[in-house]
Amino acid sequence: MPNIPREGPVRQVPVTGYTLALSWSPEFCKAREGQVSQNMQCSGDRGRFGFVVHGLWPEGRGTWPQWCPTARRVSPAQARGNLCLSPSTALQARQWAKHGACMVRKPETYLRVTRILWDSLTFPDMDRLSRQDELTAGIIRERFLMANRDWRADAIGIHLNRRGWLEELRLCYGKDFRPAECDARRFGARDSASVKVWRGL
Repeated sequence: MPNIPREGPVRQVPVTGYTLALSWSPEFCKAREGQVSQNMQCSGDRGRFGFVVHGLWPEGRGTWPQWCPTARRVSPAQARGNLCLSPSTALQARQWAKHGACMVRKPETYLRVTRILWDSLTFPDMDRLSRQDELTAGIIRERFLMANRDWRADAIGIHLNRRGWLEELRLCYGKDFRPAECDARRFGARDSASVKVWRGL
């Protein structure tokens, strides 16, 4: 597993909630199909990914904890067990080092909690949504709620790039890992915002 250099300051603050960041893989892979470092996710050799786990992030009050000191690392076996939901061993290692170590003591616990949250979700038909005329962030939230009845609209963050293409869902949780209201930073696009969804074709 790669050695992950610390980028930014150590910030140890009380955890007030969590964010599960889910990248829209076709958008991420645009122009990355030939990159060796992104081969598993973007080459198409192992199928096409939809949403994938960017990371599970602890949140603080007005900030977030990061880079909490730890000597523990994600092992190759642990990373392999999560490649279907997070198809990059380097990404998993970095997410543990930057975020997970501020949540729990062991990387296997961090990865297990991430998988439990992932397995609890059902995703709307993004191919169909991508073809909808006048698609908005509100419509995506509505379809996500239809597929996940225990969720709430104000807990579904939608992040777009500057050209209006879907980049990421950021699902907001309280300390009890139940859906909770996102702050403005995580909520992202308002319901009225126009959205385009790249299908990777």
